[in-house]
Amino acid sequence: MTAHGAAPGAGARPLRIGISCYPSSGGSGVVATELGHQLAARGHQVHFISHDVPFRLDLTRPGIHFHPVEVPSYPLFTYPPYDLALATQMAAVAEEWQLDLLHVHYAIPHATAAYLARAMLRPGRPLWVVTTLHGTDITLLGTHPSFQRIVEFSINRSDAVTVVSRYLRDATLAAFRVERPLEVIPNFVDPAVFHPPARRDDPALRRGLAEPGERILLHISNFRPAKDAPAVIAVFARVCRQVPARLLLVGHGPDVDRCAHMARQLGIADRVRFLGEHTDVARLLAAADLFLLPSRQEAFGLAALEAMACGVPVIAARTGGLPEVVEHGRTGYLVPAGDVEGMARCALDLLRDPARHAAFARAAVEVAHGRFAAEAIVPRYEALYRRLLGGGGPAAAASPSVPGGDVR
Repeated sequence: MTAHGAAPGAGARPLRIGISCYPSSGGSGVVATELGHQLAARGHQVHFISHDVPFRLDLTRPGIHFHPVEVPSYPLFTYPPYDLALATQMAAVAEEWQLDLLHVHYAIPHATAAYLARAMLRPGRPLWVVTTLHGTDITLLGTHPSFQRIVEFSINRSDAVTVVSRYLRDATLAAFRVERPLEVIPNFVDPAVFHPPARRDDPALRRGLAEPGERILLHISNFRPAKDAPAVIAVFARVCRQVPARLLLVGHGPDVDRCAHMARQLGIADRVRFLGEHTDVARLLAAADLFLLPSRQEAFGLAALEAMACGVPVIAARTGGLPEVVEHGRTGYLVPAGDVEGMARCALDLLRDPARHAAFARAAVEVAHGRFAAEAIVPRYEALYRRLLGGGGPAAAASPSVPGGDVR
Protein backbone atom coordinates (compact mmCIF):
# COMPACT_ATOMS: atom_id res chain seq x y z
CA MET A 1 0.00 0.00 0.00
CA THR A 2 1.13 3.57 -0.55
CA ALA A 3 1.63 6.11 2.18
CA HIS A 4 -1.86 7.44 1.48
CA GLY A 5 -3.49 4.23 2.57
CA ALA A 6 -0.78 2.50 4.53
CA ALA A 7 -1.51 1.15 7.97
CA PRO A 8 1.12 0.93 10.71
CA GLY A 9 3.46 -2.04 10.46
CA ALA A 10 2.22 -5.54 11.27
CA GLY A 11 1.48 -5.84 14.96
CA ALA A 12 2.22 -2.16 15.61
CA ARG A 13 -0.57 -0.12 17.12
CA PRO A 14 -1.38 3.33 15.74
CA LEU A 15 0.37 6.14 17.60
CA ARG A 16 -1.12 9.21 19.25
CA ILE A 17 1.13 12.11 18.26
CA GLY A 18 1.03 15.75 19.26
CA ILE A 19 2.60 18.28 16.87
CA SER A 20 3.41 21.91 17.63
CA CYS A 21 4.75 24.33 15.04
CA TYR A 22 4.50 27.92 13.91
CA PRO A 23 1.27 28.13 11.89
CA SER A 24 2.67 30.56 9.30
CA SER A 25 3.59 29.72 5.71
CA GLY A 26 7.30 29.24 6.51
CA GLY A 27 9.04 25.98 5.77
CA SER A 28 8.97 24.59 9.31
CA GLY A 29 5.20 24.94 9.58
CA VAL A 30 4.69 23.45 6.12
CA VAL A 31 6.90 20.45 6.91
CA ALA A 32 5.19 19.87 10.26
CA THR A 33 1.77 20.08 8.61
CA GLU A 34 2.65 17.73 5.76
CA LEU A 35 4.21 15.29 8.22
CA GLY A 36 0.96 15.31 10.16
CA HIS A 37 -1.01 14.63 6.98
CA GLN A 38 1.25 11.73 6.10
CA LEU A 39 1.17 10.22 9.58
CA ALA A 40 -2.62 10.43 9.69
CA ALA A 41 -2.82 8.76 6.27
CA ARG A 42 -0.73 5.93 7.73
CA GLY A 43 -3.30 5.33 10.45
CA HIS A 44 -2.00 7.43 13.34
CA GLN A 45 -3.94 10.02 15.34
CA VAL A 46 -2.30 13.44 15.00
CA HIS A 47 -3.09 16.38 17.28
CA PHE A 48 -1.87 19.85 16.27
CA ILE A 49 -1.40 22.27 19.17
CA SER A 50 -0.84 25.90 18.18
CA HIS A 51 -2.32 29.38 18.49
CA ASP A 52 -3.79 29.15 14.99
CA VAL A 53 -4.54 26.52 12.36
CA PRO A 54 -1.29 25.84 10.46
CA PHE A 55 -1.24 27.33 6.97
CA ARG A 56 -1.69 24.13 4.95
CA LEU A 57 -3.46 21.98 7.53
CA ASP A 58 -6.51 20.13 6.18
CA LEU A 59 -8.81 19.59 9.15
CA THR A 60 -11.19 17.46 7.07
CA ARG A 61 -8.70 14.59 6.85
CA PRO A 62 -9.37 11.56 9.07
CA GLY A 63 -7.02 11.38 12.04
CA ILE A 64 -6.23 15.13 12.11
CA HIS A 65 -7.18 17.14 15.19
CA PHE A 66 -6.53 20.76 16.15
CA HIS A 67 -6.33 22.19 19.66
CA PRO A 68 -6.02 26.00 19.83
CA VAL A 69 -3.84 27.68 22.41
CA GLU A 70 -5.63 30.53 24.10
CA VAL A 71 -3.29 33.24 25.42
CA PRO A 72 -4.85 35.33 28.19
CA SER A 73 -4.77 39.08 27.85
CA TYR A 74 -3.91 40.69 31.17
CA PRO A 75 -2.60 44.22 31.81
CA LEU A 76 0.26 42.86 33.91
CA PHE A 77 1.76 41.17 30.85
CA THR A 78 3.61 43.48 28.49
CA TYR A 79 4.24 40.39 26.33
CA PRO A 80 1.58 37.64 26.56
CA PRO A 81 3.22 34.39 27.81
CA TYR A 82 2.48 32.17 24.82
CA ASP A 83 5.04 29.55 25.82
CA LEU A 84 3.32 28.98 29.17
CA ALA A 85 -0.13 28.80 27.59
CA LEU A 86 1.26 26.38 25.01
CA ALA A 87 2.80 24.15 27.70
CA THR A 88 -0.51 24.09 29.59
CA GLN A 89 -2.43 23.08 26.47
CA MET A 90 0.17 20.45 25.57
CA ALA A 91 -0.22 18.86 29.00
CA ALA A 92 -4.01 18.99 28.80
CA VAL A 93 -4.13 17.41 25.33
CA ALA A 94 -1.58 14.77 26.34
CA GLU A 95 -3.73 13.75 29.29
CA GLU A 96 -7.10 13.89 27.59
CA TRP A 97 -6.02 12.11 24.40
CA GLN A 98 -3.36 9.87 25.96
CA LEU A 99 -0.62 11.08 23.64
CA ASP A 100 2.45 8.89 23.19
CA LEU A 101 4.73 11.74 22.23
CA LEU A 102 5.06 15.38 21.29
CA HIS A 103 6.88 16.19 18.06
CA VAL A 104 7.79 19.87 18.17
CA HIS A 105 9.22 21.97 15.38
CA TYR A 106 11.65 24.71 16.43
CA ALA A 107 13.49 24.65 19.72
CA ILE A 108 11.80 27.76 21.09
CA PRO A 109 9.20 28.01 22.28
CA HIS A 110 7.98 24.57 21.30
CA ALA A 111 10.66 22.29 22.78
CA THR A 112 10.76 24.43 25.91
CA ALA A 113 6.98 24.21 26.27
CA ALA A 114 7.06 20.45 25.70
CA TYR A 115 9.59 20.07 28.52
CA LEU A 116 7.28 21.99 30.86
CA ALA A 117 4.22 20.03 29.69
CA ARG A 118 5.89 16.73 30.49
CA ALA A 119 6.86 17.98 33.93
CA MET A 120 3.22 18.86 34.62
CA LEU A 121 1.96 15.33 34.02
CA ARG A 122 1.42 12.94 36.88
CA PRO A 123 4.42 10.82 37.96
CA GLY A 124 4.86 7.73 35.86
CA ARG A 125 2.97 9.14 32.88
CA PRO A 126 5.48 8.95 30.00
CA LEU A 127 5.45 11.55 27.27
CA TRP A 128 8.34 11.46 24.82
CA VAL A 129 9.55 14.68 23.20
CA VAL A 130 10.98 14.76 19.68
CA THR A 131 12.39 18.10 18.52
CA THR A 132 13.07 18.96 14.89
CA LEU A 133 15.39 21.88 14.24
CA HIS A 134 14.70 23.79 11.04
CA GLY A 135 17.24 26.60 10.79
CA THR A 136 16.60 30.05 12.16
CA ASP A 137 15.95 28.61 15.62
CA ILE A 138 19.67 27.76 15.52
CA THR A 139 21.36 30.17 13.14
CA LEU A 140 19.54 33.38 14.16
CA LEU A 141 17.46 33.12 17.33
CA GLY A 142 19.51 30.41 18.97
CA THR A 143 22.77 32.30 18.91
CA HIS A 144 21.27 35.48 20.39
CA PRO A 145 22.49 35.94 23.98
CA SER A 146 18.90 36.17 25.22
CA PHE A 147 18.08 32.70 23.92
CA GLN A 148 21.27 30.64 23.63
CA ARG A 149 21.05 28.93 27.01
CA ILE A 150 17.34 28.11 26.75
CA VAL A 151 17.78 26.73 23.22
CA GLU A 152 20.68 24.56 24.38
CA PHE A 153 18.68 23.41 27.41
CA SER A 154 15.62 22.58 25.31
CA ILE A 155 17.65 20.56 22.82
CA ASN A 156 19.36 18.57 25.54
CA ARG A 157 16.12 17.87 27.42
CA SER A 158 14.46 16.46 24.30
CA ASP A 159 14.41 12.67 24.01
CA ALA A 160 15.36 12.79 20.33
CA VAL A 161 16.49 15.60 18.05
CA THR A 162 16.38 15.69 14.27
CA VAL A 163 17.73 18.26 11.83
CA VAL A 164 16.69 18.81 8.23
CA SER A 165 20.17 18.87 6.67
CA ARG A 166 23.81 17.99 7.31
CA TYR A 167 24.56 21.70 7.18
CA LEU A 168 22.15 22.38 10.05
CA ARG A 169 23.57 19.48 12.05
CA ASP A 170 27.05 20.95 11.75
CA ALA A 171 25.82 24.47 12.57
CA THR A 172 24.02 23.18 15.66
CA LEU A 173 27.08 21.31 16.91
CA ALA A 174 29.21 24.41 16.34
CA ALA A 175 26.84 26.73 18.21
CA PHE A 176 25.80 24.61 21.20
CA ARG A 177 27.05 21.99 23.63
CA VAL A 178 24.77 19.25 22.39
CA GLU A 179 24.34 16.16 24.54
CA ARG A 180 21.90 14.44 22.23
CA PRO A 181 22.63 12.69 18.93
CA LEU A 182 21.36 14.71 15.96
CA GLU A 183 19.70 12.62 13.26
CA VAL A 184 19.49 14.13 9.78
CA ILE A 185 16.02 13.53 8.34
CA PRO A 186 15.53 15.76 5.31
CA ASN A 187 12.33 17.50 4.31
CA PHE A 188 10.11 15.72 1.81
CA VAL A 189 7.44 16.14 -0.85
CA ASP A 190 4.35 14.17 -1.73
CA PRO A 191 4.68 13.20 -5.43
CA ALA A 192 0.91 12.82 -5.61
CA VAL A 193 0.64 16.57 -5.01
CA PHE A 194 3.90 17.96 -6.41
CA HIS A 195 4.41 16.63 -9.93
CA PRO A 196 4.84 18.03 -13.45
CA PRO A 197 1.74 18.79 -15.52
CA ALA A 198 0.85 16.39 -18.29
CA ARG A 199 1.97 19.05 -20.77
CA ARG A 200 4.37 21.84 -19.88
CA ASP A 201 2.83 24.09 -22.55
CA ASP A 202 -0.79 23.44 -21.53
CA PRO A 203 -2.47 26.77 -22.33
CA ALA A 204 -5.19 26.16 -19.72
CA LEU A 205 -2.59 25.96 -16.99
CA ARG A 206 -0.71 29.12 -17.96
CA ARG A 207 -3.67 31.22 -19.09
CA GLY A 208 -3.90 34.38 -17.05
CA LEU A 209 -0.30 34.14 -15.87
CA ALA A 210 1.57 34.95 -19.07
CA GLU A 211 1.11 35.65 -22.75
CA PRO A 212 1.81 32.89 -25.29
CA GLY A 213 5.54 32.45 -25.78
CA GLU A 214 6.49 34.09 -22.49
CA ARG A 215 8.50 32.20 -19.88
CA ILE A 216 7.42 32.14 -16.26
CA LEU A 217 9.89 32.61 -13.42
CA LEU A 218 8.70 31.98 -9.87
CA HIS A 219 9.82 32.77 -6.34
CA ILE A 220 8.12 31.57 -3.14
CA SER A 221 9.19 32.70 0.32
CA ASN A 222 8.27 34.59 3.48
CA PHE A 223 10.08 37.67 2.07
CA ARG A 224 12.30 38.06 5.11
CA PRO A 225 15.78 39.53 4.62
CA ALA A 226 17.46 36.09 4.71
CA LYS A 227 15.57 35.16 1.51
CA ASP A 228 17.03 38.16 -0.38
CA ALA A 229 13.86 38.56 -2.46
CA PRO A 230 15.08 41.90 -3.92
CA ALA A 231 17.77 39.86 -5.71
CA VAL A 232 14.94 38.04 -7.51
CA ILE A 233 13.77 41.36 -8.94
CA ALA A 234 17.31 42.25 -9.99
CA VAL A 235 17.80 38.87 -11.69
CA PHE A 236 14.48 39.04 -13.48
CA ALA A 237 15.21 42.55 -14.74
CA ARG A 238 18.25 41.15 -16.56
CA VAL A 239 16.41 38.07 -17.84
CA CYS A 240 13.36 39.84 -19.26
CA ARG A 241 15.57 42.14 -21.35
CA GLN A 242 16.78 39.04 -23.20
CA VAL A 243 13.72 36.76 -23.35
CA PRO A 244 9.96 37.44 -23.05
CA ALA A 245 9.13 36.54 -19.46
CA ARG A 246 6.93 37.11 -16.43
CA LEU A 247 7.81 36.90 -12.74
CA LEU A 248 5.42 35.50 -10.14
CA LEU A 249 6.10 36.23 -6.47
CA VAL A 250 4.26 34.05 -3.95
CA GLY A 251 4.18 34.76 -0.22
CA HIS A 252 4.18 37.74 2.05
CA GLY A 253 6.65 39.42 4.39
CA PRO A 254 8.67 42.52 5.20
CA ASP A 255 10.46 42.79 1.83
CA VAL A 256 7.35 42.72 -0.38
CA ASP A 257 7.08 46.50 -0.53
CA ARG A 258 10.79 46.84 -1.26
CA CYS A 259 10.46 44.38 -4.14
CA ALA A 260 7.49 46.26 -5.57
CA HIS A 261 9.43 49.54 -5.36
CA MET A 262 12.43 47.97 -7.13
CA ALA A 263 10.22 46.64 -9.91
CA ARG A 264 8.80 50.12 -10.51
CA GLN A 265 12.25 51.70 -10.45
CA LEU A 266 13.57 49.18 -12.98
CA GLY A 267 10.58 49.65 -15.29
CA ILE A 268 9.41 46.02 -15.05
CA ALA A 269 6.41 46.40 -12.71
CA ASP A 270 4.05 45.39 -15.53
CA ARG A 271 5.87 42.06 -15.84
CA VAL A 272 5.87 41.22 -12.11
CA ARG A 273 2.86 39.82 -10.26
CA PHE A 274 2.56 39.62 -6.48
CA LEU A 275 0.22 36.74 -5.71
CA GLY A 276 0.36 36.77 -1.90
CA GLU A 277 0.09 33.57 0.11
CA HIS A 278 -1.25 30.45 -1.61
CA THR A 279 -2.07 27.07 -0.15
CA ASP A 280 -2.05 25.41 -3.59
CA VAL A 281 1.51 26.26 -4.62
CA ALA A 282 1.80 23.02 -6.59
CA ARG A 283 -0.50 24.42 -9.30
CA LEU A 284 1.63 27.55 -9.64
CA LEU A 285 4.88 25.59 -9.66
CA ALA A 286 3.60 23.30 -12.40
CA ALA A 287 3.08 26.38 -14.60
CA ALA A 288 6.60 27.76 -14.06
CA ASP A 289 9.73 27.40 -16.19
CA LEU A 290 12.33 28.37 -13.56
CA PHE A 291 12.42 28.79 -9.80
CA LEU A 292 14.64 31.47 -8.24
CA LEU A 293 15.92 31.18 -4.66
CA PRO A 294 18.81 33.58 -3.92
CA SER A 295 18.65 33.10 -0.12
CA ARG A 296 21.59 34.27 1.95
CA GLN A 297 20.66 31.70 4.59
CA GLU A 298 18.76 28.47 3.99
CA ALA A 299 18.91 25.40 6.23
CA PHE A 300 17.28 23.17 3.60
CA GLY A 301 15.24 24.89 0.89
CA LEU A 302 11.82 23.22 0.88
CA ALA A 303 10.49 25.58 -1.79
CA ALA A 304 13.33 24.51 -4.10
CA LEU A 305 12.48 20.84 -3.49
CA GLU A 306 8.79 21.43 -4.25
CA ALA A 307 9.78 23.19 -7.48
CA MET A 308 12.00 20.29 -8.51
CA ALA A 309 9.20 17.83 -7.82
CA CYS A 310 7.06 19.77 -10.32
CA GLY A 311 9.78 19.58 -12.96
CA VAL A 312 11.01 23.13 -12.49
CA PRO A 313 14.80 23.66 -12.57
CA VAL A 314 16.12 25.79 -9.69
CA ILE A 315 18.55 28.69 -9.78
CA ALA A 316 19.69 29.15 -6.19
CA ALA A 317 22.43 30.48 -3.95
CA ARG A 318 25.15 28.07 -2.92
CA THR A 319 24.46 28.45 0.77
CA GLY A 320 23.40 26.42 3.80
CA GLY A 321 21.63 23.17 2.95
CA LEU A 322 20.72 24.08 -0.64
CA PRO A 323 23.64 22.07 -2.13
CA GLU A 324 22.10 19.00 -0.46
CA VAL A 325 18.91 19.55 -2.46
CA VAL A 326 19.88 21.14 -5.79
CA GLU A 327 22.43 19.25 -7.86
CA HIS A 328 24.49 21.89 -9.65
CA GLY A 329 24.54 21.32 -13.40
CA ARG A 330 21.86 18.62 -13.24
CA THR A 331 18.66 19.82 -11.50
CA GLY A 332 19.58 23.49 -11.50
CA TYR A 333 22.46 25.86 -10.88
CA LEU A 334 24.05 27.11 -7.68
CA VAL A 335 25.85 30.45 -7.58
CA PRO A 336 27.42 32.43 -4.73
CA ALA A 337 24.92 34.33 -2.60
CA GLY A 338 24.48 37.86 -3.92
CA ASP A 339 25.75 37.04 -7.43
CA VAL A 340 22.89 38.56 -9.39
CA GLU A 341 24.78 38.54 -12.69
CA GLY A 342 25.70 34.88 -12.30
CA MET A 343 22.14 33.90 -11.45
CA ALA A 344 20.80 35.77 -14.49
CA ARG A 345 23.36 34.08 -16.78
CA CYS A 346 22.32 30.64 -15.48
CA ALA A 347 18.64 31.45 -15.95
CA LEU A 348 19.21 32.59 -19.53
CA ASP A 349 21.35 29.52 -20.21
CA LEU A 350 18.37 27.27 -19.46
CA LEU A 351 15.66 29.43 -20.98
CA ARG A 352 17.52 29.68 -24.30
CA ASP A 353 18.25 25.95 -24.55
CA PRO A 354 15.01 23.91 -24.58
CA ALA A 355 16.83 20.57 -24.71
CA ARG A 356 18.95 21.38 -21.67
CA HIS A 357 15.94 22.78 -19.83
CA ALA A 358 14.03 19.56 -20.51
CA ALA A 359 16.94 17.45 -19.25
CA PHE A 360 17.20 19.50 -16.06
CA ALA A 361 13.45 19.23 -15.53
CA ARG A 362 13.53 15.43 -15.86
CA ALA A 363 16.46 15.15 -13.46
CA ALA A 364 14.75 17.45 -10.96
CA VAL A 365 11.69 15.20 -10.84
CA GLU A 366 13.85 12.10 -10.58
CA VAL A 367 15.75 13.45 -7.58
CA ALA A 368 12.74 14.93 -5.78
CA HIS A 369 10.49 11.91 -6.29
CA GLY A 370 13.31 9.51 -5.46
CA ARG A 371 15.49 10.74 -2.61
CA PHE A 372 12.93 13.09 -1.06
CA ALA A 373 9.57 11.37 -1.54
CA ALA A 374 7.30 11.20 1.51
CA GLU A 375 7.19 7.42 1.31
CA ALA A 376 10.97 7.35 1.75
CA ILE A 377 11.21 9.93 4.56
CA VAL A 378 8.11 9.61 6.74
CA PRO A 379 8.89 5.99 7.80
CA ARG A 380 12.12 7.31 9.30
CA TYR A 381 10.12 9.48 11.69
CA GLU A 382 7.86 6.52 12.49
CA ALA A 383 10.90 4.36 13.21
CA LEU A 384 12.28 7.06 15.51
CA TYR A 385 8.99 7.26 17.42
CA ARG A 386 8.85 3.50 17.89
CA ARG A 387 12.45 3.30 19.08
CA LEU A 388 11.56 5.79 21.81
CA LEU A 389 8.36 4.00 22.75
CA GLY A 390 10.30 0.74 22.83
CA GLY A 391 11.79 1.95 26.09
CA GLY A 392 15.34 2.68 25.05
CA GLY A 393 15.09 6.45 25.45
CA PRO A 394 17.57 8.76 23.74
CA ALA A 395 20.22 6.07 23.28
CA ALA A 396 17.81 3.85 21.37
CA ALA A 397 16.59 6.78 19.32
CA ALA A 398 20.18 7.39 18.22
CA SER A 399 20.38 4.10 16.34
CA PRO A 400 18.69 4.56 12.96
CA SER A 401 16.88 1.47 11.75
CA VAL A 402 16.47 2.80 8.23
CA PRO A 403 19.41 2.82 5.80
CA GLY A 404 20.71 6.32 5.22
CA GLY A 405 20.01 7.58 8.72
CA ASP A 406 22.70 10.13 9.54
CA VAL A 407 23.32 10.52 13.25
CA ARG A 408 26.20 12.49 14.74
